[in-house]
Amino acid sequence: MKALRTGIAALSMILTVMAFAVTGASASGINLKYANFPPAPTFPCVQMERWVKEVAARTNGAVTVTTYPGSTLLDAKNMMRGVMTGQADIGCISLAYHPGVFPLMSVMELPQGFTSAEGASRALWDLYAKHQPAELSKFKVLTMFSSAPSQFMAKKPIRTLDDLKGVELRGAGSLSAVLEKLGAVPVSMPMPEVPEAVQKGIIQGLLTSFDVLKDMKFAEMCKYETVANLSVYPFAVIMNKKKWDSLPDDVKKVLDDLSAEQAQWTGQYMDNHVKESLEWSKATYQVEVYSFDAAVQAEIARLTAPLFDSWKETATKAGVDTQAVLDDVAALKAKYDR
Repeated sequence: MKALRTGIAALSMILTVMAFAVTGASASGINLKYANFPPAPTFPCVQMERWVKEVAARTNGAVTVTTYPGSTLLDAKNMMRGVMTGQADIGCISLAYHPGVFPLMSVMELPQGFTSAEGASRALWDLYAKHQPAELSKFKVLTMFSSAPSQFMAKKPIRTLDDLKGVELRGAGSLSAVLEKLGAVPVSMPMPEVPEAVQKGIIQGLLTSFDVLKDMKFAEMCKYETVANLSVYPFAVIMNKKKWDSLPDDVKKVLDDLSAEQAQWTGQYMDNHVKESLEWSKATYQVEVYSFDAAVQAEIARLTAPLFDSWKETATKAGVDTQAVLDDVAALKAKYDR
């Protein structure tokens, strides 16, 4: 009997080891390349490094990811194509850099009035997860997140909409249209060129999130900040479809389980970073921060309403149920943007 029990125990141990070996084999030695276009210290790359660590931890080191920040593998212009062709397994894209390509998800580029990156990021992911738009069907979308809301940073005070009249400000993507509707003169240029343009007086400031006050030292040049809570920039982390299909199910589950969590984490990180940036800017350069009152915000909504009409017209032609999408955005904003 003792020998029988010993034999059963040995067999059980062998089966356990075999099961572990099979599971380990299904998710071992997987190496992925993850490309990103902004510099390493910026929030799209910070979230990338956090995601990489979480993947390694949750797969017990079976999946390793090599990151390529700062356009060292693919730049913003070539990111989608590079992921599609397998030059990188994973890439981060800014949807605003691809006008007309994302008719449904570009609704998040409109001035929806989000007050936090967390609220916008969680709404962005939930919107994608619900609608699964065809515009992203060539990729596996691993997560989505947004910048913090866009605010004014300028060399002179902006207290009213009259203060914007004729002022040349940098605004990328849909923000150029927002600036135009508000009476400013939009100037489109790559962000690395903006500090010199502000210093030389080519432009008087910019419209983007407050993190750049510290990250790119705009606080030194733009002493006047105005909270307007305009558009956010949506981002998507996309994966080559064939590479995704090649992954074992246990790894796929790890990545899927991270999607919504990563969106929320990135939003929270961004909001905290904006607070830190503002505090640093006030202490270091004594910047002044002003907020538009309710009357000005209502006027902004009136002036930018045609942008919503234009989006609806374009998205409808692409087969998007625009009213359903706008209703979803409003509901998600109410749910998450506290």
